Amino acid sequence: MNVKARQAILTAVLLGVPASSYFLVFQPQNKAIRRDTREIEMRKEKLAQLQAVTAQAPDLARATEEIKQSISQIEARMPSSKELDNVLRDVATIATRCGLRVPKFNRVENVLAAGSAMEQQLDVELAGEFGGFYSFLLEIEKLPRITRLTDMKLERVPNLDKEKDGTLRAHFKLSIYYQKVVGTVATAEGK
Repeated sequence: MNVKARQAILTAVLLGVPASSYFLVFQPQNKAIRRDTREIEMRKEKLAQLQAVTAQAPDLARATEEIKQSISQIEARMPSSKELDNVLRDVATIATRCGLRVPKFNRVENVLAAGSAMEQQLDVELAGEFGGFYSFLLEIEKLPRITRLTDMKLERVPNLDKEKDGTLRAHFKLSIYYQKVVGTVATAEGK
């Protein structure tokens, strides 16, 4: 082999080694490095999100405790099904104390579920002076129990006494929310 051919082969080998190294070694490694860099960035973002959520954990625990206290306060305002008759008596007593006649005070037979509570509707009709009816509404609003008035219809009743011109008849549904009492069953151990 002559010298020029050897030099050409040697030059080709010397140029081919770095070129083949670039395509066979460095380019795949660069792709792997870019892929790993993207994965690291994604994991850093995920870690930052997790740290933000973790930082909120004490706030969430405090908020959960506040919600539990609010729920217990609301449940304390709801009578049990055993105390429902007392609430009904209180409503009738308030109406009488406000100078109203109660010609109609009936329970609606179907009891409605209202979340974890129950809703007992009453079909109520009252008659009397407007001032007494207004006082009745104020007293119902002050009750410690959760109540709701719906479907109210007011009708003016002509009065024979011309000096008293504020007599009315009110027909409405009064909803009282209560907790259903679940009977407890005593279990005997060891039997």
